[in-house]
Amino acid sequence: MASSDTISDNSPALAAQAALLARPVTEERRMADAIRVLAMDAVEKAKSGHPGMPMGMADAATALFTKALKFDAADPAWPDRDRFVLSAGHGSMLLYSLLHLTGHAGMGIEELKNFRQLHSPTAGHPERGEHPAIEMTTGPLGQGISTAVGMAMAERMLAARFGKSLVDHRTWVIASDGDLQEGISHEAASLAGHYQLNKLCVLWDDNHISIDGDTAISFTEDVLKRFQAYGWAVKRVDGHNPTELAGALGWAQRNRKPTIIACRTIIGFAAPKKAGTAGSHGAPLGADEIAGARAAMGWNHPPFEIPEGIKTLWEQAGSRGGGARRSWLKRLARHPMRAEFERAMAGRLPENWTEALAAHRQKLAETKPKIGTRIASQQALAALVPSVPEMVGGSADLTGSNNTDVKGIPSIRPGDFAGRYVHWGVREHGMAAAMNGMALHGGIIPYSGTFLIFSDYLRPSLRLAALMRTRVVHVGTHDSIGLGEDGPTHQPVEILAALRAIPNLNVFRPADAMETAECWELALRRADGPSILALSRQALPALRDDAGENRSARGGYVLAEASGPRRATLIATGSEVSLAMTARATLEAEGVPTAVVSLPCWELFQAQPAEYRAEVLGTALRVGIEAGIGFGWDSLLGPDGVFIGMTGFGASAPAEVLYEHFGITPAAVVAAVQKRL
Repeated sequence: MASSDTISDNSPALAAQAALLARPVTEERRMADAIRVLAMDAVEKAKSGHPGMPMGMADAATALFTKALKFDAADPAWPDRDRFVLSAGHGSMLLYSLLHLTGHAGMGIEELKNFRQLHSPTAGHPERGEHPAIEMTTGPLGQGISTAVGMAMAERMLAARFGKSLVDHRTWVIASDGDLQEGISHEAASLAGHYQLNKLCVLWDDNHISIDGDTAISFTEDVLKRFQAYGWAVKRVDGHNPTELAGALGWAQRNRKPTIIACRTIIGFAAPKKAGTAGSHGAPLGADEIAGARAAMGWNHPPFEIPEGIKTLWEQAGSRGGGARRSWLKRLARHPMRAEFERAMAGRLPENWTEALAAHRQKLAETKPKIGTRIASQQALAALVPSVPEMVGGSADLTGSNNTDVKGIPSIRPGDFAGRYVHWGVREHGMAAAMNGMALHGGIIPYSGTFLIFSDYLRPSLRLAALMRTRVVHVGTHDSIGLGEDGPTHQPVEILAALRAIPNLNVFRPADAMETAECWELALRRADGPSILALSRQALPALRDDAGENRSARGGYVLAEASGPRRATLIATGSEVSLAMTARATLEAEGVPTAVVSLPCWELFQAQPAEYRAEVLGTALRVGIEAGIGFGWDSLLGPDGVFIGMTGFGASAPAEVLYEHFGITPAAVVAAVQKRL
């Protein structure tokens, strides 16, 4: 349905709007009108954007920021603030207007005038890092509400650890119809209901409009009954009635369940022709429509000008939480766990956190176990998790396969958040988003588990983690055709290449137990982005007996040097490194000096100086070996290199049969080198 068609079919919305505009103008209405005009003006100046949602949800946002939200504009990073997530990130001018009006530094009127312009904090969608009061990057629908579930979980878990005197806040979300349609929101909402996250509240902008027209063309379910089935408390209000909104917010604060408030609104409220239509959703209203909206509201001020009285009321709302923050600071000052709380919230790892891991690595050097790297990962976690109390693990219903649990570490349960392990259920996407929320909240370093193939199910949240630079660690087991009989549906031949394509994501594929321990250390040390560990199901031989330097820290290194001037360099990752070592032994016996390079993390290797990379890779024939597709290997092998791996999907058979069938064997490597030399 084109926007021109929808504009002419909005008489009920316009009639309702006329009745609302005819009511006596209150302070609350005027404060909400300030949001509306700023949204209209900024979108018009930028010649792009989404004015409709901010105009429709202005009354609800005003009620939230003046009546319920605990915050202090003077300190947007206050740890015990309420978290506010604009899941409907396309309506970013709602958030920017609120931050400006409440007096947040760095969000002046010039920033609003530069909406959607290069180097401005007022990006088209809210971007974490552009302003300290922007809690997360939103825009991909469903991500905000789902990430907020993780924030609410983090609050409960930290309250269990540090007590209510330090951790006692809520998580608020403004979500759209589109957010509630996306599948990820179903996963996350179900999870929130199961864990009874009573300090989570969603304000649903129930405006009945999507880009294509009325939501009825594709969306006819009873949303509130669905959320009731999840275990939420639900309420429906007039989204333009301050009294109803204030009452609903108070009800949400008293509830013992997560809550959703359906705010029935008119998109583009006050626009004389486009209100209640898709025409106000994602485009400037135009000068005539803006003039008509100003007249309808009785707003007689130039663009971007807010009357002093209205600005004063908003700034008072912005400082409303100052007393609560100062009281909290006094409690923090005398709290016996102050130092530990501040350390955890700052993301600093405990002192001596690597001691147990170093002892574990020394044991590995001595015993040289032949185990799957998923088992090696569990052993590394057994050393790390007790040493790093903010580590919170979990699995998407694959605990016994991912080996992400640690003996003695209890799970959380509904109403009991003292544990440090989460049973996420079969909800990979919701799990990854909630993990982002935990990391963004602060005080928790989350790690997950699933099969590597199912990273496709969580990829949008993983991409956002990379974009937001959040410290999350994903464990992806069963990482190649080496998983065997489960067959091609579960064999992630293309996944490594796809993951390596995501900027700011570190992909680790360790070759044995020693490298696995090293990669876990590197993933935890990393505070500026996510990591994923690709781990084997099948047992792999120990390749190293040195427990000193973390050799994986440079991403790649010479595991075995040639006996003379190199004639070939075998470059491999993960389970194929041992295969390369076997091939090297044969080639050396045949008089072909051959080196083996282990490359557990391409991203770290590419960050090394060019001289180091050239020294490791050498100038001899380069042969890449990986049980995945060869996409991306050209950058390492050069124009004359050889790749031995997969060219298509796998098959169902025992692992050793598959390696033979697909020609990923020491004999195949030897033959390839002999042919080229």
